[in-house]
Amino acid sequence: MIGFLIKKNFFDIWDNLFKVALLNIGFIISLSIPVFIPSLLTAVPILGMGSLLVGILWCFVYLSAAALSLKALSDYGNFGFADFFRNLKTVWPAGLVLGALVFLGYILCTIVIPFYLSMKSMIGLLLGAVIFWTLVVAVLALQFFFAVRSRLDTKLIKVIKKCFIIFFDNPMFCIFSLIHNIVVLALSTLLAFLFPGPAGILLFLDEGLRLRLMKYDWLEANPEADRRKIPWDALLIDERERTGTRSLKSFIFPWKD
Repeated sequence: MIGFLIKKNFFDIWDNLFKVALLNIGFIISLSIPVFIPSLLTAVPILGMGSLLVGILWCFVYLSAAALSLKALSDYGNFGFADFFRNLKTVWPAGLVLGALVFLGYILCTIVIPFYLSMKSMIGLLLGAVIFWTLVVAVLALQFFFAVRSRLDTKLIKVIKKCFIIFFDNPMFCIFSLIHNIVVLALSTLLAFLFPGPAGILLFLDEGLRLRLMKYDWLEANPEADRRKIPWDALLIDERERTGTRSLKSFIFPWKD
């Protein structure tokens, strides 16, 4: 399943390079708000923190619309920019919620955890460790926030709940996904975050969840089956046929096929 997921994600990004690049450019422009504006307001800390919060919230609102748009590529479809703006009007509350959670995590990492560690006591160390590992679990689970919002539920409390259910039921898959996305983000620096970039990561997470959900459909149809032995080869037959295989020549010169 993992090998096919990586393959499909690469194919979909390659087939939609222009749209992926434009989505990434939009995010890079959005990211300039929380990165540069607070540094211009250092003389007024409250304004600087406020601009940071607003910038983070907008970045995640933007990502929420991008994720819902990229879902079409995951489903072997397509999307236009009218779809992006329509999605923006629909899904912006999800972006605000995740952005607020990320801002809270930022505060915990930069202020709360250092405060507890500075106490230099067993209680402070324990509290700092608890908050740290809570944040680690939250990151592993909430990386699928937009994908769950796109595919499973629109009620944000239920979205958060299902993210954690997916994590506790698929911890190794979630760990792999996070490591994969960190590596992809690092490699994206070589191409100025144009490819695969944030859009490629969002597409990977949506495709990963989409494929993972096949497990639950199969378990529902086979309640007596062993949950540790999912027949991925059988489940992915149709997906492999739709995705197909390609030669290096077809990647570079697709019009010659």
